Amino acid sequence: METTVSAESKKEKINGEEEKGKKIIRIQVSKTKKPLFFYLKLAKKYIKQGNDVELCALGMAIPTVVIISEILKSNGWAIDKNIMTSTVNAKEDKEGRGIPKAKIGILLGKAADVDESTVAASWGKDADRSNRVVTE
Repeated sequence: METTVSAESKKEKINGEEEKGKKIIRIQVSKTKKPLFFYLKLAKKYIKQGNDVELCALGMAIPTVVIISEILKSNGWAIDKNIMTSTVNAKEDKEGRGIPKAKIGILLGKAADVDESTVAASWGKDADRSNRVVTE
């Protein structure tokens, strides 16, 4: 499975008004192409921007997606909005028979309680140095 990121615009009605520019970023996770932390940092980046992130995977990459979503939820970055499961027919050869494979999609949104201190603390040591107050 390739690593691709695509964005879809989605308009939602909240209290009768349409919300503009709500994007859903789709990250297709692979078991072998990139390490888990690559996808974790990528998802954090898009959640920080305020976009919804959908993590998609087929077959053996499903546990990787579940681990990423659980890390994001346990650290207070994201909340689950939707979990979609299905099966798809995958062909190994052009003329071969289709093999059913499991597919999962987890839609994550930005958690309401994410503040700047949480963002700064998780992005690096430089953020900790800049937030220190010296008292004498």
